[in-house]
Amino acid sequence: MDINEGEKRASEHADFMKLALEEARKAYDMGEVPVGAVIVRDGEIVGRGHNLTHTVKDPTAHAEIIALRDAARTLGGWRLPGCTMYVTTEPCSMCAGAIVLSRMPRLFIGTMDPKAGACGSVYNIVADSRLNHRVETETGLLAEECGQLMKEFFRSLRKKKQ
Repeated sequence: MDINEGEKRASEHADFMKLALEEARKAYDMGEVPVGAVIVRDGEIVGRGHNLTHTVKDPTAHAEIIALRDAARTLGGWRLPGCTMYVTTEPCSMCAGAIVLSRMPRLFIGTMDPKAGACGSVYNIVADSRLNHRVETETGLLAEECGQLMKEFFRSLRKKKQ
């Protein structure tokens, strides 16, 4: 791959993470923890989601799970070969497990979650050799923007409580 091709791919990855950030902002505007995810195959978005746990009163309504369900509907099956997920915050153990089960080959993470992350922080489910599938993972894509949105959300939450 030549340098221009590498730059084009990096730009493409950043563009998809920006779309995940748009999803996260939707969650933020609804009072949900601002996590957003998009799933891409062959350069096309096949699934998207943002946190809705409080809105729909469902502990599984995380951005990643909603995006996985959307992609499965779009593609007509639960296995998601050839897909890449872009998610603004490191997935929890439930979401990391679902990503592994989907057989998705690639995951891009914006900011890490040192308290509950399961893709390298607290656990590393997506890379666990004891499981039947591992997910190639890259972290830090638009980390500043992703982390800032999360900080703003929790700062505003603390102000409301005062």
